[in-house]
Amino acid sequence: MNTSDIDALFEELSRLEQVEAIALGGSRAGKDYDRKSDYDVYLYCTAPVSEQTRRTILQKYCSVMELGNHFWEYEDNCRLLDGTDIDILYRDLDGIVREVAEVVEKGCPHNGYTTCIWHNLITSGIIYDRSGRLRQAQQRFRVPYPTALKNNIIDRSMKLLSESMPAYRDQISKAAQRRDIISLNHRTAAFMEAYFDALLALNELTHPGEKRLIPFCKANCRILPRHFEENLERLFSDLFSDPAKAVDDIDEIITELKNIL
Repeated sequence: MNTSDIDALFEELSRLEQVEAIALGGSRAGKDYDRKSDYDVYLYCTAPVSEQTRRTILQKYCSVMELGNHFWEYEDNCRLLDGTDIDILYRDLDGIVREVAEVVEKGCPHNGYTTCIWHNLITSGIIYDRSGRLRQAQQRFRVPYPTALKNNIIDRSMKLLSESMPAYRDQISKAAQRRDIISLNHRTAAFMEAYFDALLALNELTHPGEKRLIPFCKANCRILPRHFEENLERLFSDLFSDPAKAVDDIDEIITELKNIL
């Protein structure tokens, strides 16, 4: 699909009375993409757009359409005529603003990915903005990283990693002793969520999502744990081949993180 075709799709979507703004996120919103990079498109709507209306528009531009998926957000997952995937997510702008305000202005941390929606909102490129509300939301939240939020994320993450009774480190140790590979995988993934939440907060960086986090941190973090990449690679090398060593790897990762806090 050439640029004029995708522009035509955006133009049709912008004419829907329920659509007040369209934003382009992911790699397509920046410079680090190629012609096969997926499109992550966010439609901020004042009311639901019927599935039939969406189908009528999208079938002109897409060879495959799964409409109304709701595994995460409500979205249409499609493949453009040139084979490029496009995800169209339908959002309520007021709801997104409230969610981001809880994090940025009230300092509320999550168990991982705390600042992802904040990152998505302020880094997405605006395609259409009927009344300027999306741009206003971006301007509201393009602020210095709040110290209270930074401290709250680090405090919560460290408790999750190793400092509380249900800490992931101890859950991983128990799973390793039982050689419960499903639990081992699950708890290690949760450990990584808290680890990167703390590391990104320490560096006052919003969370870009789960993809390419190691190179992202190496390129953008002012402060990194000693042997950052090597320790992570060792952990995932040992995780299923020698779970006992994986627990030692976890301890080393926690120690090096504490050393920079």
